[in-house]
Amino acid sequence: MIYKTRGTCSTQIDIEMDGEIIKNVKFTGGCNGNLQGVSRLVQGMNGKEAIEKLRGIKCGFKPTSCPDQLSYAIEEAMKA
Repeated sequence: MIYKTRGTCSTQIDIEMDGEIIKNVKFTGGCNGNLQGVSRLVQGMNGKEAIEKLRGIKCGFKPTSCPDQLSYAIEEAMKA
């Protein structure tokens, strides 16, 4: 699934789920090293658990962040 981000330096998140388990995450744009780390940390994690950990994280004065946007991408992917 492709999720178009809002309010972040990254422009999209490609996410692959197996039921509720996160299989693969790839960000387009953003802070490459940090987002590779976040992507690897959530691989194999239950989507609901990842959402709980990531939701509400802010980047500086922005109302959202790449991890926060990932939580919305996971939520959408779990509905599909």
